[in-house]
Amino acid sequence: MEASVILPILKKKLAFLSGGKDRRSGLILTIPLCLEQTSMDELSVTLDYLLSIPSEKCKARGFTVIVDGRKSQWNVVKTVVLMLQNVVPAEVSLVCVVKPDEFWDKKVTHFCFWKEKDRLGFEVILVSANKLTRYIEPCQLTEDFGGTLTYDHMDWLNKRLVFEKFTKESMSLLDELALINNGSDKGTQQERERSIDLNFLPSVDPETVLQTGHELLSELQQRRFNGSDGGVSWSPMDDELLAQPQVMKLLDSLREQYTRYQEVCRQRSKRTQLEEIQQKVMQVVNWLEGPGSEQLRTQWGIGDSIRASQALQQKHEEIESQHSEWFAVYVELNQQIAALLNAGDEEDLVELKALQQQLSDVCYRQASQLEFRQNLLQAALEFHSVAQDLSQQLDGLLGMLCVDVAPADGASIQQTLKLLEEKLKSVDLGLQGLREKGQSLLDQISNQASWAYGKDVTIENKENVDHIQGVMEDMQLRKQRCEDMVDVRRLKMLQMVQLFKCEEDAAQAVEWLSELLDALLKTHIRLGDDAQETKVLLEKHRKFVDVAQSTYDYGRQLLQATVVLCQSLRCTSRSSGDTLPRLNRVWKQFTVTSEERVHRLETAVAFHSAAEKILQECPEEPEAFNEMDQFDEIEAVGKSLLDRLTVPVVYPDGSEQYFGSPSDMASAAEHIREKMKLVSLKKQQLRQPEATTPES
Repeated sequence: MEASVILPILKKKLAFLSGGKDRRSGLILTIPLCLEQTSMDELSVTLDYLLSIPSEKCKARGFTVIVDGRKSQWNVVKTVVLMLQNVVPAEVSLVCVVKPDEFWDKKVTHFCFWKEKDRLGFEVILVSANKLTRYIEPCQLTEDFGGTLTYDHMDWLNKRLVFEKFTKESMSLLDELALINNGSDKGTQQERERSIDLNFLPSVDPETVLQTGHELLSELQQRRFNGSDGGVSWSPMDDELLAQPQVMKLLDSLREQYTRYQEVCRQRSKRTQLEEIQQKVMQVVNWLEGPGSEQLRTQWGIGDSIRASQALQQKHEEIESQHSEWFAVYVELNQQIAALLNAGDEEDLVELKALQQQLSDVCYRQASQLEFRQNLLQAALEFHSVAQDLSQQLDGLLGMLCVDVAPADGASIQQTLKLLEEKLKSVDLGLQGLREKGQSLLDQISNQASWAYGKDVTIENKENVDHIQGVMEDMQLRKQRCEDMVDVRRLKMLQMVQLFKCEEDAAQAVEWLSELLDALLKTHIRLGDDAQETKVLLEKHRKFVDVAQSTYDYGRQLLQATVVLCQSLRCTSRSSGDTLPRLNRVWKQFTVTSEERVHRLETAVAFHSAAEKILQECPEEPEAFNEMDQFDEIEAVGKSLLDRLTVPVVYPDGSEQYFGSPSDMASAAEHIREKMKLVSLKKQQLRQPEATTPES
């Protein structure tokens, strides 16, 4: 019988074993009767359960039963005593009926227990609670009978439930583990694995059951050695009652079977893992030595251009991508093998090391071949890239040399001369780099035969070598021709530098002035968010105009010097006749644009100043704004400014230009409209008091 089955009955505390003992070391069984009617069936069930707990040795010493009838009726007490004859006649040695002080005296005469001793099988005495110590020591009696023994029924019941649950789970787990462990000891490996597969996982977690058992044992031992001194509510009992030996025995058996079970699992896992590793190793080796190696055997060329080399690289990347998947498997397998080697199982060490060595050799060899091929293709790509860059540089240099230098292009002669020198120097460096890349590539090609897998690649290598050497020789000849032409051109250009220096500077002045005009149109578009900011913008604009005036004056001075220089050299210069009109035209456009900018800023200053004055004033009486002309004036100025923003700048030649982009102008106009709305709102607020005054 389990406590969990009769838990509601046990909670009623119809009877209990407090842990106390009589003078013969027999256990004390207490039956506390109450005013309510006691169910004899439930009491019988409770007694059956309690008497099943002690060991046979403990039962042999007999029980002393205390029937507490102080709160019950005599006929109930008599029924309980008679029931003990049927429930536990052999184990009961003494029944102490605790009576009320003077309540049963007359009724005792009708039923004398001492006369029924032979029929009952045990002695029954009637005793008052204060005289119970004549038969039982006070330290073995609970506080209800004036003793010092502490007993907490619910605490005992909870611990009993834990013990029985642990016992049940332990026995079930032991059977399962034994079945699993015994199955692993069968003769053939196939039988062992089939048995393990069928019973591999226990129904409960062994770790959880072991932990529960250790906690229960710890609690029992603590009660035994500490007693009630440490605040424990239940006094210690015998080992049989506390079930320590049974818990310890179950724990020992569980640990033994669980250890065997772990070893069975480990062995099976190791066998399975080893077989999987062997299979995966052979898959990796077979692919790398088969399809993987065949892919590399068919790739030997380096290409004759950048595009061809890139195509070969792309093909090689596809090959590498396929290899990477197998290399990832190799890394995983190597880690698994290393873990098994660290486990130290001597029977598998030789096989594992052989697998590891075979796998590493194949993978490293294949990885080296892939790396060599990748480096070769990268070197070829770099060589062709340098050759292409050098060819483009030579083409550009030759193009410059084939164009005659006329005085009309004098503004660029000095820059062209400098560019020629830079290009020639760049060609020298490019040719040197080409030689270095070519030699490096030739060295790698000479080592290519070592990875040929027995295939003769002499013809392919010769084609690659001839191609590389031919490219380098061709570039050398082209570079020499360009150098000769550069020497001739250099002498002619140096004679013209001085003549066209002034014309170049004058043209530069025109460009600067054009840039200032462009900057004025594209970036000088803000009108400011308030009067102070607009004034700052106006001041900055005046300084900007001063810079443009200086640039214009500088250009005119240069053109005058150019005319004097051409006359002294007895040659004509188109720049002096073309640059001056351009300079004057740009300056006129700048002047018109600047004036428009000044007009807009001044109008914006007037608008912001008047608007801010109106918005910042807070008169106490609305009569201060009886004159609404100020609002009308601000509105007129604002509309004028908005209209001005939509009007382009018209140049003398009839062309038109707008300040900034439409979105920029829209942003500036939006800010002006917002401020006009604020002024209009202010105007409406001031008119409202005027409108309400006649009504009041």
